[in-house]
Amino acid sequence: MTESNARVVSGIQPTGDLHLGNLLGAILRWVRMQDEAQCLFFLADLHALTVDIDPAELRANVREMAAALIASGIDPAKSILFRQSAIPAHSELCWILNGTARMGWLNRMTQWKDKAGKNREGASVALFDYPVLQAADILLYQATHVPVGEDQKQHVELTRDIALKFNNDFDVELFVVPEPFIGGGTTARIMSLRDGKVKMSKSDPSDMSRVQLTDSDDEIAQKIRKAKTDPEPLPDNADALEARPEAKNLVGIYAAVTGESIDEVLSRFAGQGFGAFKPALAEVVVNLIAPIRQRLGELRREPDELDRILAHGAARASEIGAPVLARARAAVGLD
Repeated sequence: MTESNARVVSGIQPTGDLHLGNLLGAILRWVRMQDEAQCLFFLADLHALTVDIDPAELRANVREMAAALIASGIDPAKSILFRQSAIPAHSELCWILNGTARMGWLNRMTQWKDKAGKNREGASVALFDYPVLQAADILLYQATHVPVGEDQKQHVELTRDIALKFNNDFDVELFVVPEPFIGGGTTARIMSLRDGKVKMSKSDPSDMSRVQLTDSDDEIAQKIRKAKTDPEPLPDNADALEARPEAKNLVGIYAAVTGESIDEVLSRFAGQGFGAFKPALAEVVVNLIAPIRQRLGELRREPDELDRILAHGAARASEIGAPVLARARAAVGLD
């Protein structure tokens, strides 16, 4: 990204128990973005309220997620890191934008359909409406770019629609129409170590399906050693992995950790079996996780410092967002 005024906004729900999929799929990409644009990263505790959650668990998870992000390389001196609910403007702008968003737009959200399933009548209003809060998260800070995976592209399109309609309806040039952000390298899609066809997830009942940031070196090596594979040797090209989901996943993890392409990894291991490949994979994953785990342990012992960092980030974010909210209020007649 070359624009000097580029601003990136992204959030992550404070769910606790971060794993390798979170790290490679989003967090390390955020770390790289810090050198490409002004970045605001927030802990999306308001979004966590779309489903039932224990209040004490949510409070603890906010600090845990902040610690994990900082341990992974998010630098509060470079980026603005804050707790979403610390800034009431998110909620107020969401309500203002609810007057602009349309039911038909939200009904078409595929994540709403997937998460509500057949129990739409029993789902919370927050689950239905959270894409509008997501739009408020983005538009409040005049974000020019939003980093997204495949499952969130539709929400950026919704944000664009809301911004354009609001600007047009109230004859203002207020909201920046954001673009999807493709910087920070590609997003790695990390799958379960037990099933190469499903994403790595903390909700999987098997602890062996994922590598967690708190796993010891031995635990990491054991999980990779026992990861599901097939009996064939590794091929010499990426296309040959398409029908081998477990092999594709392990090679993909190696590539994501080392920053190499799939073909570069295969050029080194072609013809070898997983008896040779898994120890090499375990070594690079341990080298990635070990310093993060150590730093995470240190930060957990500094709750006051974590709270200070989040409060400082909230103050900085509020300075950016307050004028935007004021203009939105004026545009609709609230001031």
